[in-house]
Amino acid sequence: MTKRCEWAGNDPLMVAYHDHEWGRPLHDDRRLFEFLILEGAQAGLSWMTILKKRENFRRALDGFDPVRMAAYKAEKIRLLLQDKGIIRNRLKIQACITNARTFLAVQTKFGSFDAYIWQFVNHKPVRNSWKRPGDIPTLTPASESMSKDLKKRGFRFVGPTICYAFMQATGMVNDHTTDCSWHRNCMKS
Repeated sequence: MTKRCEWAGNDPLMVAYHDHEWGRPLHDDRRLFEFLILEGAQAGLSWMTILKKRENFRRALDGFDPVRMAAYKAEKIRLLLQDKGIIRNRLKIQACITNARTFLAVQTKFGSFDAYIWQFVNHKPVRNSWKRPGDIPTLTPASESMSKDLKKRGFRFVGPTICYAFMQATGMVNDHTTDCSWHRNCMKS
């Protein structure tokens, strides 16, 4: 019998996310950028809300293409603010554009966003062994360091809790509980 982390529940969308994405080491710049944007959009909301809107975000934000997003002007912002399929928060939408521009600058400086972001875990996943969901932290010294550096470079909506959620989502840390069938699978990644 398959055992999952409690938070996955039984909603098919959340189960698929848990089983196929969360905690799996990710090194593709475009996908890393997508998660950075989505984690920022989640601030103050549930992850389920974001998952349900993810395809709409992909459509509205040109597949999370940072080059296209960096070029967004006032008219595109106006259209995004009217798009009921996404989170229509002006600050979050403006942060998407700022983060796209900053993301491109980081790629130029480091060769890839992957090379930059994975330095916060010494370029290998942190392999935790939490027994209960309550044991899992919401931030760590690494997420605080990441947040501080991202903010210094100009990123927005990248507080230490958002950064830790990003680290969990992209497999920089394995926070599947030890009784979860995916804990061992992610440990092999």
